Amino acid sequence: MTATLPGAVKHAGVPSAKPSRRRLRGFAVGLGAWVIGIVFVVPILYMLLTALHKPAQAQTYPPSWTAPLTGSNFSALFGDTNNIRPALLNSLQASVVSTILVLLLAIPAAYALSVKPVRKWSDVMFFFLSTKMLPPVAGILPIYLFTTKVIDLPDSIVVLIILYTSMNLPIAVWMMRSFLAEVPPAIIEAALLDGASTLVVLRKIIAPIAAPGVAATSLICFIFSWNEQLFAKVLTSVNAQTAPVFVTTLIQTEHSYLAQLSAGAVMISIPVLLAGFAAQDKLVQGLSLGAVK
Repeated sequence: MTATLPGAVKHAGVPSAKPSRRRLRGFAVGLGAWVIGIVFVVPILYMLLTALHKPAQAQTYPPSWTAPLTGSNFSALFGDTNNIRPALLNSLQASVVSTILVLLLAIPAAYALSVKPVRKWSDVMFFFLSTKMLPPVAGILPIYLFTTKVIDLPDSIVVLIILYTSMNLPIAVWMMRSFLAEVPPAIIEAALLDGASTLVVLRKIIAPIAAPGVAATSLICFIFSWNEQLFAKVLTSVNAQTAPVFVTTLIQTEHSYLAQLSAGAVMISIPVLLAGFAAQDKLVQGLSLGAVK
């Protein structure tokens, strides 16, 4: 007969409380994530559904969910009266060129502030941050007078590129510094000892390691430039009109405009959504790269 110690008695058939609590906690977190996702997605779906309705049916309240769908609102955006194509090209040009310029300026600056020994680097970072403390509306009048009276570049896409570059550069330097600070210094020191120049280190060592951070920074700068409306509204009129400014011209008082306005909003949202989906993996890695120590 086998003796059993009192402390070794196992309660067969009695489930542990910890796995059930973990499952319940995981279910609650998943449910909360779904609820938050639905809250953010529903307005986008409503905007898309409104864009697919006729103007008279889009103005009804409550909305007519069973109304027939049509693509006439999107085709009207590329007609002779309201052609959104030049505005989309202007926004694309200003956003892409300014993002490239921001990266070309921010990566060396962040490299100097994170890898190279720079005195009082925290003061430099605070100076970059302080440039974002001034409300953009406070600088509209001096910038408008400078572009029209001094350099004589009214309604120019070049002015928007310079403005977007200067506006996004402080954020890019802050983000890229946190990313480059995670690069192992031993790798950089080994490359420098082998005779590699600073440009070679940036191109062949820093760039591959910090690629997720570069993707995250470029995507955020692109979104900020694409969605900017205040300066574009004041500094452009026809030739350099951007997509957000064009959408505001669809707001009228004579007749129903909600359907065509929604169609324009969907059109200017597509490039940002495509860029986000294309860089989704890099974006997640980049945003979490500088946060884990």
